[in-house]
Amino acid sequence: MTDPGDAKPDLARQLIEILAAEAMVDIDKLTPETPLEDLDIQSADYVMILMAVEEKFGTYISVDTDFADAKTVGDLIRIVASRIEAGTGATA
Repeated sequence: MTDPGDAKPDLARQLIEILAAEAMVDIDKLTPETPLEDLDIQSADYVMILMAVEEKFGTYISVDTDFADAKTVGDLIRIVASRIEAGTGATA
């Protein structure tokens, strides 16, 4: 699997696993270049993804942040990974 941007490989793998599980998408379809629109992920799925990230990493990320601008799986991973690695997320 290709490392999506600047995310550490282990963190990227964990985030892809969360994305696959919460969005009920085949993990083999998830590459950094995969457009999110091709995965038919619903807004409720994004909320579940963010809740899973918060539970696993203790970092709150608002769906209204840059997260909403992600176009590919790699974009999504970079955004979430940067928040986790910084130890910050958007506050409620």
